[in-house]
Amino acid sequence: MNNSVLNQSWIGREATIVSSNDPTHIGKSGMISDETRETITLLEGEKQVVLGKSSIKFKLGDSDVTIVGSLMRQRAEDRIYRNHRSE
Repeated sequence: MNNSVLNQSWIGREATIVSSNDPTHIGKSGMISDETRETITLLEGEKQVVLGKSSIKFKLGDSDVTIVGSLMRQRAEDRIYRNHRSE
């Protein structure tokens, strides 16, 4: 997994949901406007959608890296300074 994507701030970046326990979330995309330990908030046009990290996989921008939300369940400020193992 590409550590540079994982160790960057996600707020302000475009994200696309590629997998979810809720089929209605698959394919949603928008700008990440907020991130907490358990959730990310996507801004889809004028609508904010709050998604639980534990149930989604997503891609940032045009990156080929799929981020498994359940492995990223920590605060953004903790995640940015954390070292991740390669899979």
